[in-house]
Amino acid sequence: MSIKSIFKPSLFASLLPLGLLLTSTHSFANKNYIPEGYELKTVMTPKDVPFHITGLDSAENGDIYVVTRLGEVWRYDQKWHKFADGLHEPTGLMVDDDGSILVAQKPELTRLVDTNKDGWADEYIQIVDDWDFHDNYHEFTFGPVKDKAGNLYGTLNLSHGAPNSFSLGTMGSAGGWRGWAFEVTKAGEFKPFAYGLRSPAGIGISPEDELFFTDNQGDWVPTSKMHLLQKDKFYAHPVSLIDHPDWDEQKIRNAKPEDFAKFSEKPVVWIPHIEVANSPGNPEWDTSGGKFGPFEGQIFIGDQTQSNVFRVILDKVKGEYQGAVINFVGGMQSGNIRTHIDNKGQLWVGQTARGWGAKGGKPFGLQKIVWNGKQPFEVLDVKLVEDGFKLTFTQALKASSVKPSSFAAKHWHYDYNGNYGSPKRGVTQLPIKTAKLSDDGKTVHLKMSLTADKVVQIDFNGVKNKAGSQASTRTLYYTLNQLNN
Repeated sequence: MSIKSIFKPSLFASLLPLGLLLTSTHSFANKNYIPEGYELKTVMTPKDVPFHITGLDSAENGDIYVVTRLGEVWRYDQKWHKFADGLHEPTGLMVDDDGSILVAQKPELTRLVDTNKDGWADEYIQIVDDWDFHDNYHEFTFGPVKDKAGNLYGTLNLSHGAPNSFSLGTMGSAGGWRGWAFEVTKAGEFKPFAYGLRSPAGIGISPEDELFFTDNQGDWVPTSKMHLLQKDKFYAHPVSLIDHPDWDEQKIRNAKPEDFAKFSEKPVVWIPHIEVANSPGNPEWDTSGGKFGPFEGQIFIGDQTQSNVFRVILDKVKGEYQGAVINFVGGMQSGNIRTHIDNKGQLWVGQTARGWGAKGGKPFGLQKIVWNGKQPFEVLDVKLVEDGFKLTFTQALKASSVKPSSFAAKHWHYDYNGNYGSPKRGVTQLPIKTAKLSDDGKTVHLKMSLTADKVVQIDFNGVKNKAGSQASTRTLYYTLNQLNN
């Protein structure tokens, strides 16, 4: 194993988490919620093993593979089998098409192969190690995911307090592609792919072969967010520019936030801090064909701090993605960092609270969310229209509950600068002009005046289905990058 590093052990290496640096006084949301028709099941993990799951995937036969932050890979087929160990704080795992296991360690991307089929990895094959690793606790490597052409992708965390690092705030880089996404071609060639990432703890690939990633709130990231990840694009954190051929330290320091903002990509969704997430993990698409309920094609993301899972509902406006986030399941046992839907339509959630805790009180664990076949009553879809929004529900609504007073809306924006996070700015109430129910009783057309580059919060506390029930969560947050007119 080749490790490019500066061997100066960090005092924080075993103490601090993925994503944000938070204190023990940090506040958490307090609600527990789950849609009707869904069950939360806890999977027992190996006894006396610190089972901090940081990577999760399933094999074609349904076996679940996990990697722990302490460097072990385990396979689950109703009982646990250790598959590999000795890895360097891995934070990502993928089962490849040939059954081998790809693991993202801090210093390299590694392929694990069981050559003699005895259930134990015999070969640890280095795929790439072209980034620099400075033995810094925050230099995580996330991924990989694979596109249909066979190329792999991952993301590299910025450092915190690394020796000789360049910084414009909390996070820094001592060079070597920190804060970049990378591609590994089918031929095994490493290529820097995109830049401006801070703490990109989750990378995913859609059924349409499009890459997305989440980033954690902090300096230059006003609140957590999810982006479409595209080649040679900039994603807001300027420290990574230190590795860009068109920039140097002096040029970066001379630039102002508005200079960086001009070429920074807008998030597909902003994820409101604490209300939805603090440290989101990987985006996972529901491609179960209805085995997981009515949310086919939507994205599910876990949060390490809030111990919840939330949905992302995409909306394509003028050819560009934007959309809404809404909480899905809360009150889980530990910090949710990895999500995966298997071929049975079960949503597995890998968990760790190592370092600074999570709302769920357990230090680690594994749970799964299972649909029992009963139709839940929830918001199914959100679409921007010229004069407001159309909200579609999974069940027909009680007509008398569909009126402007059953809804409330407001909008705001965030600051973009080197400060650690941003409060909501310019919070303004948005009057609901009309609320019109569709003929099928499932879609409500809300008319309201809208402004681009805002996050729009819509509450629907007064809305009920025909049985008089309310949805399990009744607030959504739509990122309005551009208007539909």
